Amino acid sequence: MAGHQTPHFHNTDGYRSIEIGVKEFMCVGANPPNDHPHVFLDMGDDEERICPYCSTLYRYNAKLKVHETMPEGCLFHQEAV
Repeated sequence: MAGHQTPHFHNTDGYRSIEIGVKEFMCVGANPPNDHPHVFLDMGDDEERICPYCSTLYRYNAKLKVHETMPEGCLFHQEAV
């Protein structure tokens, strides 16, 4: 899909779970250099999904926008190279 970017989330602070406003996303684990392979996750019809690399539990929250998280600050920002 042209112009569509899949949001990436991190769990650098080691939260037990993170609420997000999307069901298709990428998990990077912690911020680099401590990240794991950036894995695509799809919740499908479910409301939550566990990352197979870092075991972060992601929960869908329809009240959140695409780039919002609870707790705040778990959206991954790729630094310009």
